[in-house]
Amino acid sequence: MVDYRKIITIEPGKRGGKPCIRGMRITVGDILGWLSIGMSHEEIFEDFPEITKEDILAALAFAAAREQKSLIIAA
Repeated sequence: MVDYRKIITIEPGKRGGKPCIRGMRITVGDILGWLSIGMSHEEIFEDFPEITKEDILAALAFAAAREQKSLIIAA
């Protein structure tokens, strides 16, 4: 299991404070977006060779953890 806390960084001046991969300008949202349009891990690696399998898994783990902490307000 990947510990996303060692991979995901948040810096106020970078990408508007969005969670990024290892201090790069690639955000968790970027990776989730690529996966959501059907890009395979291999396609992401080809387009962004600096991204690793652990980076993708960390982005997914981060998103899952954030979702679990979300507060749902019933109308």
